[in-house]
Amino acid sequence: MVAKDWSKDLEHDDYENNIDFIIEDAVKAVEQTSIGHYVNLVTSNTFGNPDSYLTPVLDARFGKKIRTKFIDQCGCGGYVLRVWKLA
Repeated sequence: MVAKDWSKDLEHDDYENNIDFIIEDAVKAVEQTSIGHYVNLVTSNTFGNPDSYLTPVLDARFGKKIRTKFIDQCGCGGYVLRVWKLA
C-alpha cells in the first residue's frame, strides 16, 4: 500500500495508444492507495479528458469508497484525474 499522496504516470510509452492499459493500471493504482490519501492519475492526451472514460470505470469498481476530481490538462498535453481513497 502507498501510505501517502502520490502520482501514477499513465501517459507515456505503452499507455499512449492503449486505453485498456491505462484503465487497468489506474484501477491498480487506486487499489494500492491507502485510505485517507489520493493518487493523481496522469493520463495520455490521446484519449482526451479521463473524466469521460476513466471516472465511470472507477466509480463502477469502487463506488463510494473513492471520490474523483478532474484537476487539469498538463502543459505537456496529458490530463490529471485525482482519486481520493475514502474507505
